[in-house]
Amino acid sequence: MTVERVDVAIVGAGPCGLAAAIACGRQGLRTVVLERDCLVSGIASYPVDMTFFSTAERLSIGDVPFVVSSAKPTRRDALAYYRAVTRHFALDVRQFTTVHDLVRGERGWRLHAESRAHGSQPIDAAHVIVATGYFGRPNRLGVPGETLPHVSHRFTEGHAGFDQDVVVVGGANSAVDAALELHRAGARVTLVHFEATLDPKVKPWVRPDIEARLREGAIRGVFEARVTAIAPDHVTVTTPRGSERIAATQVHTMLGYLPESGLLAQAGVPIDADTGVPAHDPATMATPVPGLFLAGVLASGFDANRTFIENGRHHGELIAAAITTRTAAR
Repeated sequence: MTVERVDVAIVGAGPCGLAAAIACGRQGLRTVVLERDCLVSGIASYPVDMTFFSTAERLSIGDVPFVVSSAKPTRRDALAYYRAVTRHFALDVRQFTTVHDLVRGERGWRLHAESRAHGSQPIDAAHVIVATGYFGRPNRLGVPGETLPHVSHRFTEGHAGFDQDVVVVGGANSAVDAALELHRAGARVTLVHFEATLDPKVKPWVRPDIEARLREGAIRGVFEARVTAIAPDHVTVTTPRGSERIAATQVHTMLGYLPESGLLAQAGVPIDADTGVPAHDPATMATPVPGLFLAGVLASGFDANRTFIENGRHHGELIAAAITTRTAAR
């Protein structure tokens, strides 16, 4: 089997992975981006009508203007923008290609990748950038019934909730967006949250809407509540007032995600048990393992609110500069 050789292999085609590919390409490095799903799959999984908190300018990469007609870009705007940037720079992005492991060799890394269409694709890379993000490892409740087919850890649109009893678990932006969209689509929505109030970071232009719907009872709010079991037609919760069954033929657990740091751990990168932050130099994004870098939200560990597209998009420039400096020194 022929082994492909590149200067840089990037695992993950989110905005930060794409930005890193652009930066490496500008340094003359032959670069390939391997993505197990579609381009910017994390954004693709957002609710259909979602609006970003950030402005378009702060989501742009590669010095390519991100122009929209409104103050805040939508999910649809972002998908179109990142497709255009990928085409503009002719990035070698291989979608639906999973990297199963990284093996350190004498001249760099061997990546064992498997393409949905073409099968096994071994690649040798002098350097590897892991930009796998968060969205493949949702936080779970760990309760009986969580794997039932009507339970989802993602939400895209509310249409399927029409005339259904739906429970949304969570109190931050994802849960609030889902609850509102389901309500507008004609679902009977109950929002279950373990805190006494909504998360303080709920988007300011969304908060008045959700608070009004809760106040008037259009969306029922059950606070200081923890889900203890899920059945095909109901959810059981415990609260300071006792146990309660809530009718539900659909359940959306919107509890955030954990960093996908498995490849880093497999390659021997130390990961702090308390923070989840992989060991790395913030000035270069280099890990202690030679030739291995990280980019994007992985640098935040368990605290996803530390790194966003708007600051993670610059990691690629740090990495590309570090690679070219080291190469020149050698």
